[in-house]
Parts: sequence; C-alpha cells; structure tokens
Amino acid sequence: MTGVYHHTIDAKGRLFIPAKLREELGDVCYVTLSIDPCLSVYSTESWEAFRAKVDALPLSQSRRMRVVFANTSKCEVDGQGRILISQNLRDFANLKKNVTIIGFSNHAEIWDCEAYSELEAEELTPENIAAAMKELGL
Repeated sequence: MTGVYHHTIDAKGRLFIPAKLREELGDVCYVTLSIDPCLSVYSTESWEAFRAKVDALPLSQSRRMRVVFANTSKCEVDGQGRILISQNLRDFANLKKNVTIIGFSNHAEIWDCEAYSELEAEELTPENIAAAMKELGL
C-alpha cells in the first residue's frame, strides 16, 4: 500500500477510507494499535499473516501481544466507504478530527494530521532516506 490521504473522522467515529486503499484492504479490515502513536489497518489477508506469526511464537512471547489483540477491531466498510473506529483506538492514537492515512507496505496507518506532519518534517530528508536504505541493505 502506498500514498498519503487527508480525511476527517466524524462525530460518530467514522472515517472514510480512500478508494485506492479500500481496493487493497477489502470490505473487511482490522484496525489495531501500532508501535507509533497511530493505528495500523490490515486487510484480512495481512491480518491473518500477522496472526500466524504471533501464533508461531512460544506462549511466553506471544502473550506480550495480548493487548494488541484485545484492542483490535474488525471493521466492515459501509456503503459510503467508511469504517467505524472505536473510542479506545481513537484515544490511543490521539485522533480527534483531521487525520492522515498513509499506505505502508502491507498495511495502512491512521495518524493525527499534526503528529504525522511533525514526523514527516523530521524524517523527510535525503540524508534520512539514504540512511534508512543503507541500514536495510537497499
């Protein structure tokens, strides 16, 4: 998934998912916590792959993921292309109204607009991109 999109969350917690991302996410997606102050959105296929990785871990390790699974919502895209994001997930990512949705490899991320703008301003430099590519062996 790729791209940057700007949308708003309505008073009921509904968020329009851009058509390009809806094609990749499908009619059902999984919204969950991220290691960053944002939410991760997975297609059913990507979520199942993630879940399989967790299931393959020894219980002593996999149980560290319990809060992620407890705070994951299975979301169905409505007829207007929206998903409902629960209050606890919105609180975790500090999502109020204006959000930025980005495509990121096998999932999408939902960020508060200001938080993502700050992150992008900090990370979007040729030096940082070169350093990341070098670190990853690309």
